[in-house]
Amino acid sequence: MTPVRVLFVGGTGIISSACCRRALSVGIELHVLNRGASTIRPVTAGTHEHRADIRDADAVRAALGDLDFDAVVNFVAFTPEHIQADLELFRGRTKQYVFISSASAYQTPPGRVPVLESTPLRNPVWRYSRQKIACEDVLVRAYREDGFPVTIVRPSHTYDRTAVPTVGGWTVVDRMRRGQEIVVHGDGTSLWTLTHHADFAVGFVGLLGNPLAIGESFHITSDEAPTWNQIIGTLADAAGVAEPRVVHVSSDAIAAADRDWGDALLGDMAHSMIFDNAKIRSVVPEFRPVIPFRQGAREIIEWYDADPARQRVDEKLSATMDRLVEAYRPRPL
Repeated sequence: MTPVRVLFVGGTGIISSACCRRALSVGIELHVLNRGASTIRPVTAGTHEHRADIRDADAVRAALGDLDFDAVVNFVAFTPEHIQADLELFRGRTKQYVFISSASAYQTPPGRVPVLESTPLRNPVWRYSRQKIACEDVLVRAYREDGFPVTIVRPSHTYDRTAVPTVGGWTVVDRMRRGQEIVVHGDGTSLWTLTHHADFAVGFVGLLGNPLAIGESFHITSDEAPTWNQIIGTLADAAGVAEPRVVHVSSDAIAAADRDWGDALLGDMAHSMIFDNAKIRSVVPEFRPVIPFRQGAREIIEWYDADPARQRVDEKLSATMDRLVEAYRPRPL
């Protein structure tokens, strides 16, 4: 039987690198188109590499030649203009076009949980999310009017060993190890879904070349939703910190001190997000997330500790934390 031929635009990111490995393991003929710029995650061995900038349509056509595909996945499309360019590039040469959207596109804050694929798309705070919604609008119109074979996938917070799942990345771990206080938004009890990229890849690859996915949208997430206090505690334990020193600060106060941090919170991370994964399981029965965050946290700390050069601290964010800690640290009665 002829293997499924798939093109990944990207292929070296947190999500796409795991999807490459999974695709190859199930026998997909995998082609990867990128600029070859990543040093953290090189292109997975066994793929067919094509070098071009996806923003240069002529270079893409030259790199791909007369190849056509059972599925094309663009991991680096962020604006409606990117989608429009892809429609012109891949219409007629793929049986499926997969757009990587974002679970942050869902109604924020959510009107109810768990979140379903039918939950409205609306994020009044975060521009990134509004752009993803606009991309989806273009693709849904292309499917309805022209039959363009689209599948929309909405990852939530998906991580690998290189990605500390907190604003500022390694900065929080560095502060904990130094005995410094860290800031956690709200009272730390909101629930947050974290998904290991290897678990995500199982569900995602099962959609490729799958006729049941055409015209549909799916989120793919873990079923584990710890509180932010638990996330920090798990990271601290993996980093060898017995008791992290936490100062809880309202998301509004954080936003007043740091606009980017505030947008990430108010537009996404401050709200409890739990997802119903029944739809992806109905189409990809083998999707069963098995990697808990306690394992993922150990992988993260081991990777950063293996090379101290990776332990980059965001000094600006750390200074903001100092100011917030000073202003909101509980005072003795």
